[in-house]
Amino acid sequence: MELQRALADFYVSRSRFQGEITITNELEVAITAIAERIRFFRKERRMTQTQLGMLLGFPKKSANVRLAQYETGARTPKNGLVTEMAQVLSVSPQALTVPDIDSDIGLMHTLFALEDRYGLTISETGGDVCLQVDENQGTDAVRLCKMLRSWNQAAAMLKAGEVSREDYDHWRYCYPLVQLRD
Repeated sequence: MELQRALADFYVSRSRFQGEITITNELEVAITAIAERIRFFRKERRMTQTQLGMLLGFPKKSANVRLAQYETGARTPKNGLVTEMAQVLSVSPQALTVPDIDSDIGLMHTLFALEDRYGLTISETGGDVCLQVDENQGTDAVRLCKMLRSWNQAAAMLKAGEVSREDYDHWRYCYPLVQLRD
């Protein structure tokens, strides 16, 4: 939620300085991102649109149509429905509502928003590009560092063969609701 707020603040301030960019365009990108995430997790769970729609309480006759509308971005699910979808798909609601990272430009602006909010810095070490969070940027940066350390630990467990790829993916898609076990 804090990241979404930071992104919204970033987009609003950007639109003030560049009149041709509107919040509507950024909203359309966010709608596309959620549509793609819904489809991704539904397929990951090997569910049809009808099956997911019915589990969400839509009548069988219209369940596939409603889900198709959400997956194409023709309709945007309200927050309550996003929460229900997340429960049915066994993921965190935030996994469905990630910012736009499907385009190079969208990803760059997400990183810029992280720079503004969390003090994310970029550097080069030994020819590798590195991203770092400056914990001196405040409480948000400290929390982000803690989360990144959890991710690093989980990735190390995967690399060492201590957890399966399936368990690692489950951890990522449900973060922070589940913990990896050794």
